[in-house]
Amino acid sequence: MSDARIAEHMPLLTHEWDRQAVTEFVAAKEAYWLRDGLGHWAILCDDSYVGWGGFQKEGDEWDYGLVLKPACFGLGARISRKAIEFAVADARIPFVTFLLPPSRKNLGGLVRFGARFVEMTEYDGAEFLKYRLDTK
Repeated sequence: MSDARIAEHMPLLTHEWDRQAVTEFVAAKEAYWLRDGLGHWAILCDDSYVGWGGFQKEGDEWDYGLVLKPACFGLGARISRKAIEFAVADARIPFVTFLLPPSRKNLGGLVRFGARFVEMTEYDGAEFLKYRLDTK
């Protein structure tokens, strides 16, 4: 998360990414698991950590996010395809939202998944492009 290539597309990452920030971040993500029974996963490829991502409930919506180590950026479509298959099979998730910063310009893969643009929206003081993918 401290890599500039990652921070460039994470407008909510406005603080130093130190041990305390990591501790608070992990605690917050684990709280979603306790509250909702689902949250983000550590993602492995060939037994090596490549990033984190998954579903986080925001109100009545399940938002999907994925953050990969820069050396693993090419795995995003494959990982997201697996995550969407998970969402389709999970009765709790009738649709998935994606909040992307306006700095993200290559959205063709998202559209190929079947997601459609909904609106520009604000989240925690930052602007995001909001997309939705129906899973049912």
